Amino acid sequence: MTALTFESAAVESGLTKGGLLYHFPSREDLLLALHEHVAGQWEACMEREAGAPHDQLPAARRLEAYIRASQNPDRAELLLMLESAQDSDAQAAWDQVHERWSPPAPSGEAADSGEADSGTQRTGVAVAPELLPFLARLAADGLWFYEALTPGTFDAGQRARIVEAIVQLGAADETP
Repeated sequence: MTALTFESAAVESGLTKGGLLYHFPSREDLLLALHEHVAGQWEACMEREAGAPHDQLPAARRLEAYIRASQNPDRAELLLMLESAQDSDAQAAWDQVHERWSPPAPSGEAADSGEADSGTQRTGVAVAPELLPFLARLAADGLWFYEALTPGTFDAGQRARIVEAIVQLGAADETP
């Protein structure tokens, strides 16, 4: 993102530099709008996947849409998301989407409490059931990063099986 200039953006968009400056008075405004646009596209993809907006869905269905929509690795999107860590306003654009669609990190109490029977049955590892949705989010994010960094690793069938396993991991409130 350090190489982004109004001139390069004008050439790519087919607009004049003056036209861009009218809508985005500073480079920071342009970058923030880019973060908001790409984060919005990702959220629209999750809405299409789920068939409804986040506020009309139970948590399990939001997580499933998050997992499925996160499996279209785009290196530019990954780099943009990583770049947002340096800017609190840009990070907020991504955080808002994460907050609406994916489970939050467990609190210290949630991570330390609960019986592990359900998690053990599902995974063979002693895991408190309330942690499974967040672990599924981590697995989905990890798969997305992996595929963005090593494209062409999985064929469509392999990826589909991995995604289904992650969806099942996240279905903590359903019977195994």
